[in-house]
Amino acid sequence: MQPEQVSSYRLGPNDLSPGAAMQTPMPLDAVDLADYDRFQSNLAWGQFDTLRREDPVHWNPETAPNRGFWSVTRYHDIWQVDRDTASFTSERFVNLEEVDDDLMDIRRSMLETDGRRHLALRQLIARELSPRNLMKNYEGFLRELTRRTVDEALADDEFDFVRRISADFPIQVLARLLDVPREDTGQLIAWGNEMVGNTDPDYTQHQFDSPESEKYKHLPFRSPTTQDVFDYGRALRDSRRGGDGTDLVSQLANKMPSDGVPLSDRDFDNYFLLLVIAGNETTRHAISNSMLGLIQQPGQLRLLQENPALIATGLEELLRWASPVYHFRRTATRDVELGGKTIREGDKVVMWFASGNRDEEVFPDPYRIDVTRPNVDHLTFGKGSPHLCMGNSLARMEVRLMFEELLPRLRDIELTGEVTRVRSNFVNGIKKFPVRVRTR
Repeated sequence: MQPEQVSSYRLGPNDLSPGAAMQTPMPLDAVDLADYDRFQSNLAWGQFDTLRREDPVHWNPETAPNRGFWSVTRYHDIWQVDRDTASFTSERFVNLEEVDDDLMDIRRSMLETDGRRHLALRQLIARELSPRNLMKNYEGFLRELTRRTVDEALADDEFDFVRRISADFPIQVLARLLDVPREDTGQLIAWGNEMVGNTDPDYTQHQFDSPESEKYKHLPFRSPTTQDVFDYGRALRDSRRGGDGTDLVSQLANKMPSDGVPLSDRDFDNYFLLLVIAGNETTRHAISNSMLGLIQQPGQLRLLQENPALIATGLEELLRWASPVYHFRRTATRDVELGGKTIREGDKVVMWFASGNRDEEVFPDPYRIDVTRPNVDHLTFGKGSPHLCMGNSLARMEVRLMFEELLPRLRDIELTGEVTRVRSNFVNGIKKFPVRVRTR
């Protein structure tokens, strides 16, 4: 495991903790966004800075069998790619892995669909995740759950922030949405870690970038763990068919998609798998990265503590800063010009959302957290594209509630050891985050 790297500073006098600010840009010929170790060492940001300035649409080679990809790193270019589904499709898959043609339909989830079918799949559970429904049916429960999580963590002076707060809380929320027993949440966390962290040896015995993964290329994330998730999900579905439950599994078990094409077993498997991952990982890492940023920039932490109303209005700034997902990929459906480069039909095009969220042309002084920053139109959830994260309203509520409950109770909080990150260029994840706290 690699410790958090200390970066050079360009913050103000009230934000003097090491590790928070802009890194020294990396020479262009040394940039490699396919190198997972650099992300684990938190060295992505210097590469992004170089690309935005020198080569914002950049060809990044890869080792065989992959063929390389275009990295898109400026905010407006990312937004152009994300909203143009005719020129840049998700149908050829959304991560760097190049899935064999004969395996695409087996592994396809809602993320890898476009057009009418994509909309029909989203609509199955969209109502349950709408802001109005969440506020009406879940906010009270979520606030009570948040308080319980904070109470249990703050019973100790020292603890691992990830394990006790940012991993525990979202998974309890997911358990409620899926209507599964609380005692199953540890297993759900482990499954999510192994799949999203499929390039991290701490999380998986079957690393994506190892030759052994070829045995599992027919499964999402090339992980045999996905079959365990499929089996678990199908058992839940089968027990709820014909019922009137409002949980997400019941919705998938009993609703017909609006395009009239029912969910096959495979469709259900991949949808359930997506819920297990997306319902936990994004919020978990958003909370972890936001809290780490506030520790590293204590002036902003004090500002939120002195004026808790700023938590709600400063939420978008925290989400911009946290950028829990580094990238999503599209594939060009035709030859197209972007940023002065010719992208050929079939080329992979990777939208580095995290880089767009540090674009100084859109967010002045982007390495500073500024919870009073106006109009923070970040890319964290995909902005307003057809693939806007379905759980964005839930994630916003979870992050807001956590900081509303936690921050006013802290007299101070400090790191007591290394911050270790997930070895991944997909999820901007923190594995361990030891802290010491004093409460009010």
